[in-house]
Amino acid sequence: MQSNLKKILGQIANTVRGLSMDAVQKANSGHPGLPMGCAELGAYLWGCQMRYNPKNPGWKNRDYFILSAGHGSMWLYSFLHLTGYSLSLEEIKRFRQLHSLTPGHPEYHITEGVEVTTGPLGQGVANAVGVALGLKILAAKFNTKEFPLFTNKVFCLAGDGCIMEGVSSEASSFAGHLGLDNLIIIYDSNNICLDGPTFECLSEDTKSRYKAYGFEVLEADAYDFESMDKVFSSLRKEQKKPAFVIAHTIIGKGSPNKAGTHAAHGSALGEEEVRLSKKELAIPDTPFFIPKEVEAFFAKLEHQQKEEAWKDLFMKWAKANPELAQEFIRMEEKKLPENLEEELVNIAMKNPLAGRNASQNVLQYLSKSLPYLYGGSADLSGSDMTMMKDYPILAPENFKGRNVKYGVREFAMSAITNGLFCTGMILPYCGTFLTFSDYMRNAIRLAALSKYHVIYQFTHDSIFLGEDGPTHQPIEHLAALRAIPNLQVIRPGDNREVKMAWIAALKYSGPTAIILSRQALPELKETQVPYNEGVGKGAYLLKKEKTKPDVTLMAAGSEISLAMEVAARLEGMGKQVRVISFPCWDLFEKQPQEYRQQILGGEIGKRVCIEAGSSFGWAKYIGSDGIAVCVDGFGHSAPIKDLAKEFGFTADAIIQRL
Repeated sequence: MQSNLKKILGQIANTVRGLSMDAVQKANSGHPGLPMGCAELGAYLWGCQMRYNPKNPGWKNRDYFILSAGHGSMWLYSFLHLTGYSLSLEEIKRFRQLHSLTPGHPEYHITEGVEVTTGPLGQGVANAVGVALGLKILAAKFNTKEFPLFTNKVFCLAGDGCIMEGVSSEASSFAGHLGLDNLIIIYDSNNICLDGPTFECLSEDTKSRYKAYGFEVLEADAYDFESMDKVFSSLRKEQKKPAFVIAHTIIGKGSPNKAGTHAAHGSALGEEEVRLSKKELAIPDTPFFIPKEVEAFFAKLEHQQKEEAWKDLFMKWAKANPELAQEFIRMEEKKLPENLEEELVNIAMKNPLAGRNASQNVLQYLSKSLPYLYGGSADLSGSDMTMMKDYPILAPENFKGRNVKYGVREFAMSAITNGLFCTGMILPYCGTFLTFSDYMRNAIRLAALSKYHVIYQFTHDSIFLGEDGPTHQPIEHLAALRAIPNLQVIRPGDNREVKMAWIAALKYSGPTAIILSRQALPELKETQVPYNEGVGKGAYLLKKEKTKPDVTLMAAGSEISLAMEVAARLEGMGKQVRVISFPCWDLFEKQPQEYRQQILGGEIGKRVCIEAGSSFGWAKYIGSDGIAVCVDGFGHSAPIKDLAKEFGFTADAIIQRL
């Protein structure tokens, strides 16, 4: 590597240190340690190694960079600004301020050039595994010997916290199993975590652990450009396994009094320490200073030319492979069939049928109609019914399948699913039992925050899964999921509602959880209404009273048939009864006030909700004096009929309560 290149890379590194110190100091909030410690590493990656185009951040063959250690966001923001992404210096100065493009941790939907939302440690590693898997899928589908369209690399910078979080272990194990040879995890190894030196809480042999996962493990001095070039250039030329690069760094490098200590990790250095640091680094004591030489260096990088060459390759490929080119467009646009509802309605199903089985029938149709749909399960595909039967399972060295076996790795599965979405050409779904959504919750939360279009198929949705007992019977899970903003939670009650739930999930530009029963459910004639009159409203009338109602029954999922039975019995006793199916609170709340008033407004008698889960949240609809036929304790191991009697989910028990 030429000395003049090393010199400018060193200047870039110190520029990043200066920007990061200044931004954190101005905000009096942030994490200067990582940006200062990894400055040379970033200068090398963004200046010499990575392939990207700031003028077109979505270029399909770009390299991805994922900052798993999201607290070091100023490192990423500095490089996005310096390399020419749409992130102004004014936004750098507004670091961590209200409505800025530089929030405390990188957010996918906020800042151009941020590939995934990161911050909760370890998830970025799993996101990177998901992106790498997605790119292997696309390469297997579209690359030809003559025209290799997808040759991307996925770079992920992880810290000690990421390495300690269990989700990174799950994801790394999975990446090693699949042999993802386009994945490069860089370990910012500085022996310091937030609370102090890592020897106080971490003494494992991380190097051997990653070798055991099936990674190629390499080491580099993060302040020696020759050392970094040797490692990363070799991976660019010939990588046969996922790579784990241990980059030896010093947290807060350049700070005379805080470098190498946890004092540099998570708070502003202080004005005097910033001044001393700049003096030691020979940086002008001017806030947010960027040398003209640094601007000129990045301006000369031939990003546009690299993409233009790829576009030329793409045009030749499209001409030689017209059918593949049409498939590429379909996956890129992700359009839904115009007759989707009609086709789903016409899918023949048994009656009664478990919600999970009804959903599997829908998946078989969708798998043929939506080439961009990929899914998997956490070792439960035979129980949560997520398998697309006409397509193979993804396997090492064979990425042409569409079913992913994640193994018993629920947290990693959900975070990997987020990464799959972030390739831009895949609509992913994943499945497990509803009770295990707890394992996935933080990744679901990030999907909701970022509005990733992903779908969760959660089965075994209540105490009525039966004999497996309270360890597997979800109680609070519906309420917990419904509490997540932007997450569309749908609990359909029969075959028709399951079909409509999938329409809602496919139309929504965010995450959806479809909650499905293990037990068989009867199909009701009252649910046989168009999407826009039924599930699409979130709540709709199954039964309308003839005169002023004495009782209004609201139910979701498997309990809608019970509500109809109770209504029939009450009418036989001379009562007027309204019955509302309530599959999706989120969709109902989006309806016009007029419709919501029509369904729930006015004097509608005694309000009763019937749902085999926690009553938490139902008070919004039944009021403080309503009756909640719900489960507010844990379940029991017993047959379904015994559980129904025990918890009062029979027509006799409900009528007695009324």
